[in-house]
Amino acid sequence: MDYPALLPEVILLATAVITLLAGSFLPSRRQVLTRWFTLGALLVSAGSAWGAVGRPPTEIFSATYTVDGSTTAIRLIAPLATAVVILIGRNFLGSARESETYSLLLLATLGTVIVGGATDLLVLVSGFLLASIPLYALVGLSRTAHAAEATLKTYLMGALFGVLLLAGITLLTALGGSSSYPTLARGLDGAPAGAVAAGFVAVVVGLLFKAGGVPGHFWVPDASQASGTAVAAFLTTVPKVGALIALARLVGVAPTSIDLPLLVAAFAALSMTVGNLAALAQKNVLRLLGWSTVSQVGYLMMPVAVIGLADGASAALLAYLVLYTVTNLAVFAVVAALPGRPTLADWAGVATAHPWLTAAMIVGALSLVGTPPTAVFVGKLLVFTAAWDGGLAVLVVIAAANTVVSLLYYLRLIMGAFRGADTGTARTVVGRTEAASPAIAVVLGITVLVAGPLVLAAGLL
Repeated sequence: MDYPALLPEVILLATAVITLLAGSFLPSRRQVLTRWFTLGALLVSAGSAWGAVGRPPTEIFSATYTVDGSTTAIRLIAPLATAVVILIGRNFLGSARESETYSLLLLATLGTVIVGGATDLLVLVSGFLLASIPLYALVGLSRTAHAAEATLKTYLMGALFGVLLLAGITLLTALGGSSSYPTLARGLDGAPAGAVAAGFVAVVVGLLFKAGGVPGHFWVPDASQASGTAVAAFLTTVPKVGALIALARLVGVAPTSIDLPLLVAAFAALSMTVGNLAALAQKNVLRLLGWSTVSQVGYLMMPVAVIGLADGASAALLAYLVLYTVTNLAVFAVVAALPGRPTLADWAGVATAHPWLTAAMIVGALSLVGTPPTAVFVGKLLVFTAAWDGGLAVLVVIAAANTVVSLLYYLRLIMGAFRGADTGTARTVVGRTEAASPAIAVVLGITVLVAGPLVLAAGLL
């Protein structure tokens, strides 16, 4: 047993505890110290995870947790994405309860990592709960009436889908005689197909709540709109990574007596279609982006549906997760840099007043569509290829049609910045402007442009 292999997780847990305790002793004016401590710990956690790159898989705690390429990917993505969230939301997240906020972010990040690395159903549900409970508090952080409503909706949805997840885990464990994935895969071979299918459906649906995909998507637009830009950036990015990697592991466990890939493909088609159609009607920027992330889950599920059926499906999933994370954070960084503009109409004149931020938004939005040569274009090319090779040509056609539909609302977001004169709304709230957001938005925008060609150069295609 290689305990040092858990160093990234230990760092996240220890930092969460220390930050929480420090907040009890530090005066409000010194709470900022916990911000820099948290940022440093996140970077150290990601740095320690980098040491596992290229190493053979390591099984920990009787093969209930595995450190492999997928786990390493989430150990890198989740802490780094959380660090970006803290930077773009430094003024929003900073408050008299600042240390508690960072502790919640750290615990949610740790839960996401555990969900992605779990190879045991009981560890999976433990990570699910650890990732979910802090999220409820984070959604209500702004302490508005809308935030309270969104928190209640998120909590109720989390309770419902959490119960479904637990029910599915209980059923699969009873049928397979074990909760460990390797043993479970063998035990389910002779189990009744109907009962096995019911168990997997419940677990998949539970994980889709965490990913923000259909049918567990209802909380996403409300939480995105009400929680504030920084928290919205976190909840539409980090939890998805762990949930989708966990879903990919489960597909590999399912016996041939059930067609789990077909179920995943159906949910993928529903997620991208519902998300895109709902986004067309939105006028609130954060709500539009929330629905956009629902549709992105559909594209991300395409390689999951062909795990074991197409070469490169796992690599396509991990690549798309990285490229989507960078792009989504770039778009939210632009929104954070322009506070006081909640609706599309409020973005009038932004192109004139903030050309660099407008450029970053254009790059980010067109990347989410899948416009070459941006990051998500390469990601979509990878996942479309994997799905086609895996025999899901119909899903590829549906995804292509949805990509065209998504262009309509992303263009609304872009064109709004070029209409009319600057309303001056941002200047009236200059005290709340996130100081680091403009620079981060521009840097991430540039990254979105170069990341795609870099992935191509790495030989993934």
